[in-house]
Amino acid sequence: MIFDKDGTTTIVFQENIDLKTFLENLNKAYPTIENDHIIVNLFSFEQLNAGNVLEFLQLSDLHRNANKSFVLVTNKVSYDEVPDTIIVVPTIQEAKDIVEMEEIERDLGI
Repeated sequence: MIFDKDGTTTIVFQENIDLKTFLENLNKAYPTIENDHIIVNLFSFEQLNAGNVLEFLQLSDLHRNANKSFVLVTNKVSYDEVPDTIIVVPTIQEAKDIVEMEEIERDLGI
């Protein structure tokens, strides 16, 4: 697992491992990045579906309840295929934009 920290945001890249192992490693490493906004890059997973994305829901809810952004990046699953409680975007730039927008909303108390 590779972490790329940019200010208050950490982008998590996965190595060539299966989704279950990646999620286990992310949960173990979570305490080291829990104070940052998190963008999880899922591009290296060739086969990904809405069910796979929902496996991140518990971690996403935990992080978002702490007033931090949690965004998944993949072009294999659209945001229409998952509940509104988990954010999925097709590019890293869109994920960064979501983090910035949510940060502004939190600052304004929205």
